[in-house]
Amino acid sequence: MGNPQGNFIYRNLANATSILGVLPLVLLFLEDGYRYLIPLIIFNNVMDDLDGILAAKLNIRSRFGANLDNVCDAVAHVALISAVGAHFGGSVLMVGMIAAASIILRATSRLNPDVAIAGGSPTNELMRHMLFVLLLAQLFDVDPGLYLVLIFILHSVTMVAPFKLPILIRGLAKTATMVALVNVALVAAWLIPSITPFIAAAFIATYLYSFVVGGGQWLKERANKPCD
Repeated sequence: MGNPQGNFIYRNLANATSILGVLPLVLLFLEDGYRYLIPLIIFNNVMDDLDGILAAKLNIRSRFGANLDNVCDAVAHVALISAVGAHFGGSVLMVGMIAAASIILRATSRLNPDVAIAGGSPTNELMRHMLFVLLLAQLFDVDPGLYLVLIFILHSVTMVAPFKLPILIRGLAKTATMVALVNVALVAAWLIPSITPFIAAAFIATYLYSFVVGGGQWLKERANKPCD
C-alpha cells in the first residue's frame, strides 16, 4: 500500500508551486518593497510556468489545480500592478487599476468550467511587458510612466477581447524546454542590459502583430456571419 501522505504531497506539488509563486510578493509591502519588483515579476513568471509543467509531466492536472492557478495569477498580477501604480501614482495608478480589473474579470471567467474561453491575452503577458518597460526605462534613463499607461490600456483591451492572440512567444512554447528558454530570456533581459532591447522587441512586436491579426480575423468572421 502506498504512503497516503506521500501521495497527497505528490498530487499537490503543482498546487504548492502555484502558492509559492505568490507568497514572496509580501516583500512588496515592506517600506522599500518596490526595489524587489523586477525579481518578483520574474520569479512569479517562473513559478507560474513551473506549476503547469509539473502538472503535465506528473499527470496531476485537476480542475481544482487549474482554478487555484487562475486565482494565484490574479492575486499576484494585481499585487504587482498595484505596486507599480502606487510607486508612480497619477495616470499610471488610475490606468493600472483598470488593468487590474481586467485581470480579475479574465481570471473569474476562467473559473467556470461550463464557459468556453473565447480568447484574450494571458495576464502574465502583461507582466512580461511591464517588466520590459521598467528594464528599458532603467537602461535608457527615461520616465516609464507613459509607456506603462500604454501597455495597461492595450492589455485591458486584449485580456477581455473575444479573440485569441495567435503567435505570442510564450503561447508558442509548447514543450518544457521551450518554456524554460522563455524564462531564461526574461532573466537574461534583466541581467544583460545589452540584449534587453532585442528580447523586449521580440515579445512586444509579436504581441502587437497578434493583436492586429487576431482582431482582423475576428472582425472578418463577424462581417461574414449571417444575421439571424
